[in-house]
Amino acid sequence: MPAFDEELFGPVAALVRVKDTETAIQVANNTSFGLGAAIFTRDVAEGERIAREELSAGACFVNDFVKSDSRLPLGGIKQSGFGREIGPHGIREWTNVKTVVVK
Repeated sequence: MPAFDEELFGPVAALVRVKDTETAIQVANNTSFGLGAAIFTRDVAEGERIAREELSAGACFVNDFVKSDSRLPLGGIKQSGFGREIGPHGIREWTNVKTVVVK
């Protein structure tokens, strides 16, 4: 299924049935890409833990869709890009720092 193996920009979703959460995480991380990931769950604390500690993606959302926000850094890992854009982390990457000393 190309929608499962390629980096797509939606609205598109590939649904794959798995036996448990551990397998779902393995399937989600088994990709060459890693721009964003979303977890929809009733257990918000567990969703946050999975997003923070187990998912391989540049941006992880719990009970929300992957999207950009100018206040937050945006960028992927693996073949989804290098570094971050937008937000304070990204703007520093585009800034050249200069030192001027006058006596």
